[in-house]
Amino acid sequence: MAAGAVKHWLNIPAPGGRNRKIDLFIGEPGADGKADMSKVRVCVENKSVITAHRNRDARFDDLDETMKAVHNIRSEAVIVATVMIGTALRTLNIPDDVKAFYVKQGKHKEFSALVEPRLSSGDQALWSDFPAAISDNRPADPAKTLAKLRTLKTRNPGFTHVQGYDFIMFAPMFINNVDPPHVDRQNSLGLNVDEDYTDFLDAVCKAYRVRWHP
Repeated sequence: MAAGAVKHWLNIPAPGGRNRKIDLFIGEPGADGKADMSKVRVCVENKSVITAHRNRDARFDDLDETMKAVHNIRSEAVIVATVMIGTALRTLNIPDDVKAFYVKQGKHKEFSALVEPRLSSGDQALWSDFPAAISDNRPADPAKTLAKLRTLKTRNPGFTHVQGYDFIMFAPMFINNVDPPHVDRQNSLGLNVDEDYTDFLDAVCKAYRVRWHP
């Protein structure tokens, strides 16, 4: 394939509806210098299921539909995804509860000054200050989310005619909005995030070389 000027863009509109965006788009620009979906080379989707594991089906649909839409436009594009899976058993719901409480009262400045600096700082008093904003996850929720998302279609790097992701990386994350967030390397999901990250980069590089630098 002829080599052209390759650039990257962040958060460009994805093909299809529902106002989805592609998080990282790598490819050749169109005549107007903007991202041209027909010239995409690498598409990276980033998703998370952190505080509400009931949203696993919606994230599945988002990932599945974007993959199919990109494949239908350019099947040889390298399509990969990263998915953060929350492992905390309880979280403080900031956007829908804590922040919303202040916003409804017109106290935006108070939220920014009194609450934001405390978030993810280890301030355990947040739990008692905002008990109504606590969301509980069941112990089995992270495993169920992982099992669901693992049913997304993947493909052999050489089978570009097959609809599927070239690689999906699952990253277990401990995020509860109170304690400092961190990669949960001691997770109960059987995920080795460091090995998986290496495999993720290796898969992208190999697929790219095969398809764009024969």
